[in-house]
Amino acid sequence: MVTGSRAGTTRVAIVDCRSTGRFLPAALLRHGIECVHVHSQHPDVHMPFEADGFVDDIRHDGDLAATASVLRKHGVGHVIPGTESGVELADRLSAELGTPGNGMSRPAARRNKHDMVLALRDAGLAHAATIVSSDADEIVAWAESATGYPVVVKPVSSSSTDNVTACASPEQIRAAHAKIMASTDRHGMANTVVLAQEFLAGDEYYVNTVSRAGRHHTVEIWRYHKRRVPGGDFIYDYDEPLAPDDPVARRLEAYAHQVLDALEIHNGAAHTEIMLTARGPVLVECGARTGGGQIPEIVTDCFGVNQVDLLALSVARPEVFDRLPTTAYRLLRHPRFVALINPRDDGVVPSHEAMAPVRALPSYAHTVLAHPAGQPMPRTVDVATWPGYVYLISDDPDQVRADYERLRAFERDFLYDNGSR
Repeated sequence: MVTGSRAGTTRVAIVDCRSTGRFLPAALLRHGIECVHVHSQHPDVHMPFEADGFVDDIRHDGDLAATASVLRKHGVGHVIPGTESGVELADRLSAELGTPGNGMSRPAARRNKHDMVLALRDAGLAHAATIVSSDADEIVAWAESATGYPVVVKPVSSSSTDNVTACASPEQIRAAHAKIMASTDRHGMANTVVLAQEFLAGDEYYVNTVSRAGRHHTVEIWRYHKRRVPGGDFIYDYDEPLAPDDPVARRLEAYAHQVLDALEIHNGAAHTEIMLTARGPVLVECGARTGGGQIPEIVTDCFGVNQVDLLALSVARPEVFDRLPTTAYRLLRHPRFVALINPRDDGVVPSHEAMAPVRALPSYAHTVLAHPAGQPMPRTVDVATWPGYVYLISDDPDQVRADYERLRAFERDFLYDNGSR
């Protein structure tokens, strides 16, 4: 398997160019590299796809050799996943083409969360106690004999907090298990087993990286802040970054890079979620793709680099990329990524006019709405029911905190008003 960059790459294939991946074609084109798009058989339909900017748009029908043949005719020198649903196919196509990719001794470990834990175990890394089963009673027996309550129950290969539930009793495990087994995941795949893990107590972080030829470079490290919603589950509230010289950041970075090695992520981006527990860093999960919810120019404004541009650089100018320090970012400003949270059962996605007070906040930088304005919006209970998100950025962290509180007040008072009040 080739693990370095192929000199002279002029075309790159992106599998399922959605989420943050949508910024990749423009980033690559700035280096003179054209993009071919490949649709996997099971993309995340909750994420929009824009067909502009590609020299071809290919639908993979399950025939790996046929899809690889088309890419070969296009002169594709790299295959990159655009989002989580593209990870597996991108790896398989890279192996078929002999282009720079990731290790294929256990490729499922980059998608299947049980295999991911086994890879960490075999590498001697800290990991969560885990079981996978189609039998709810087996999970209950495991919880009561091995970990105690609560335990976290979720699909084995999904993403974006899809059907993730913290269960504090046998009844809750059975209910969560039945719900998952009766549904498909975000990629339209039937859930045939359920994953359960020990509840990891501590602060949760994520580390975004770009790797080439097995050398990892850290682009940013953020801490998640969560809140409990009615019903007992936790949702994302806001994220704030760590300075690269923070002792916690250094500890997380070292562990994240060990995780990348264990999962054989040699080339490309990764988004690694880690819980800092009393026994040290423990993996929540790792995605072998760019982190979601990024606006590259905003990330660069705050850190001096961003994951999308560094991924493009690793493909287009590997000799420049290789000169980057292991910790590639600096903390230049104080950003806060704020998840919009609709507290109402009968809310709507806010209009441009309704968002005017948010845009007037002194630290306001950017908004992304996940759904069309005016669309009915259920109460926020997970990532799929986010109305969107807002970036607040300032040189003054107190200003960011004050504006965050005002934004939450707007949400309580009027932001999702459907006009019936």
